[in-house]
Amino acid sequence: MKTVQVHLALPENVKDFVNIVSRYPYDIDLRSGRHVVDAKSILGIFSLDLSKPITMEIFSDSCDDLLAAVEAFKA
Repeated sequence: MKTVQVHLALPENVKDFVNIVSRYPYDIDLRSGRHVVDAKSILGIFSLDLSKPITMEIFSDSCDDLLAAVEAFKA
């Protein structure tokens, strides 16, 4: 499992982020405080506090392609 901090301040960022992570077969969660949502769910992401960095948890050890694709969203 790999963990990365991401920042999704604008609605356009959320849409672009979901489009990117949906292309990958990995299970990916976003964690903000005690709330955890599926990173491939637009509605789930909008239920989080987007004013703060969010922890992205990728349940795979060989996900360098995904990490490179979401580089623009890293906090």
